Parts: sequence; structure tokens; C-alpha cells
Amino acid sequence: MSDYQTNFGSLNHFQKGGVQAIADDPKNYAFSNIFEVASHAAPFERIAVAQNFEYVVEVSRAEGRSPWYSADHDEMVICMDGVVEINLVQPDAAIVAAGTQGAVQLKTQPSGRKMGRIVLGRGHMALLPKSAAYGFQAEKPSVLMIQTLKGAATVEKWADICQTTSS
Repeated sequence: MSDYQTNFGSLNHFQKGGVQAIADDPKNYAFSNIFEVASHAAPFERIAVAQNFEYVVEVSRAEGRSPWYSADHDEMVICMDGVVEINLVQPDAAIVAAGTQGAVQLKTQPSGRKMGRIVLGRGHMALLPKSAAYGFQAEKPSVLMIQTLKGAATVEKWADICQTTSS
């Protein structure tokens, strides 16, 4: 039996990786590395790295203070590297139209009741509740992975980020 070693990646230390098909044609797969994607991203750009129908996993480089966002559905966020603070506000009035898919970037912080803050470290997960407004803040470059629906804030760069066996 072979010995395997788990290596945890980070924004400052990752291996490019690649496709290693065991019993299939490698042409059926694409691969991207979330830390590599985040290392080339603008702060708080929400880049889709996985998609299943309308559902996406976005990777975001957290650095400084983000714009405010809201969604008409729950979202989930995991801090993959660094420390990120999330501030939550329950808006006074609906700010995202019912049925809107994905996160919507707001022009300003909405008025409303402060719901609190969450501080995420590496591996910590938080729920971003439906209709709440949220903003991220990170003093040092960090990496977030967000599960949501594909929407206005989702950036698609498939040709730039995906590796295949011919890449």
C-alpha cells in the first residue's frame, strides 16, 4: 500500500495540481486550484470554480473591505485561508427582488438592524441568511469559498482557470 501525504494549500503556498484520472479518459475532466484562482483575482471578485445547473461555488480573494451583498436565498461561505470578518444587517426593506438568483452587489451599506458579526478563520463556515445584507473585511489577503446560485455577482473565467489534460 502506498503512503499518502495530505498537503494543505494556502494563498501563499499551493501546488498547481492537475487531472489524474484513474479509470476514465482524462479528457472528461477539468481542474482548477482555488488558491491559484484567488492569487490572480481582484479583491472580492467572485469567480465561479464549480457549477452544477444553477448552483455555483465561487472563490473570492478577501482583501480590505468588500462591497455589500444580499441574496434572495441562503448562501454559505467557508474561509479557506486567513481571517475574514462578516458584518450582517437586516435591511429595513427588501433590497433584492423575490426570485433573484445569486448574490447582488449593493451600491452602499443598507440601513437596517445590525445582526452582528462573524469572524471566520481557516476552515470556519458561516450561513449568509436570505435577504440579509453582508460585507466582508480582511486585514490580510485571505480566501473565501461561497456556495450560492449563479447570478449578477458571479464572474465566469472558465477558459482562464480550468486545466485539462492538454493544458
